[in-house]
Amino acid sequence: MSRIVRIHEYGDASVLKIEDVAVPAPAADEVQIAVKAIGINRAEVMFRNHAYLQEAEFPSRLGYEAAGIVGTVGADVTGFAEGEAVSLIPPLDIARWGTYGEVANVPARLVVKHPAALSFEEAAAVWMQYVTAWGALVEQAKLGEGDFVIVTAASSSVGLAAFQIARMVGATVIATTRTGTKRQALLDAGAHHVVATGEEDLVAKVMEITDGAGARVVLDPVGGPSFEPLTASMARGGILLEYGALSGEPTPFPLFSVLGKSLTLKGYLYSEIVSDDAALDRAKAFIVAGLESGALKPRIARTFSLDAIQDAHRFLESNDQIGKVVVTV
Repeated sequence: MSRIVRIHEYGDASVLKIEDVAVPAPAADEVQIAVKAIGINRAEVMFRNHAYLQEAEFPSRLGYEAAGIVGTVGADVTGFAEGEAVSLIPPLDIARWGTYGEVANVPARLVVKHPAALSFEEAAAVWMQYVTAWGALVEQAKLGEGDFVIVTAASSSVGLAAFQIARMVGATVIATTRTGTKRQALLDAGAHHVVATGEEDLVAKVMEITDGAGARVVLDPVGGPSFEPLTASMARGGILLEYGALSGEPTPFPLFSVLGKSLTLKGYLYSEIVSDDAALDRAKAFIVAGLESGALKPRIARTFSLDAIQDAHRFLESNDQIGKVVVTV
């Protein structure tokens, strides 16, 4: 029996229960890992709250990210051996391959032998953020030398990952935040410029920074009323990648900016990369190289124990922290 976190109903963090569960052997294409650390994501909070793309079948496991030690490998799996340190690129099913607990069976194609210099806590905070940011910025927007990119929700783990990836390819980062209280922290985290949208005019500041050209790329998980000033801040022929809906308010279609600047507005999902073997291989190569060189380094906001999983969720919900929340097992 292993200690596994499950939910038996939707609700607040109190529905997260640690239970003794018999975890089966891995399937032929899976690897079973002894989990040492878990990366906590807002997607899991949304799943728990019944606000996610996937429905639960109770009792349900949950969790996307983990790092740990290889235990048993499935009959068809090659390239992994018992005792190796690995981390997990989040699968496409939050429940089937749930990582919250002492043991997890996960798809072998998404298991990575991460650089040895990474701690388990760091390795558990790598893949969701860097694959998401890489897929949008590099794979789809073709971000490169001389480009300007606006990164909203900049203090999130994906926002911080976007800073580092943009710097790797020679782009300039304009981070947005509501107030100036996080300005220095975001600059320290890698942003070249920070615009406090509640205190400054986003369009005017971006045009000042870009000498009137605007930003070619925008990475946004918010939507809502900010859509219009974001598109007004863009360069002709630019692309905005929308990967979330944090606002909760209606998102107006910025018709005149889109027409006048020939803009591309694209909905983007992390699953576009994970479901494509060739793109996934490109992501792994880029991210592992960045981790090995030190250009990519996950930032951890706070660490909790498995027994405090409810507190970890409450912290993530109630704090606009800079960096990733991690749970150690």
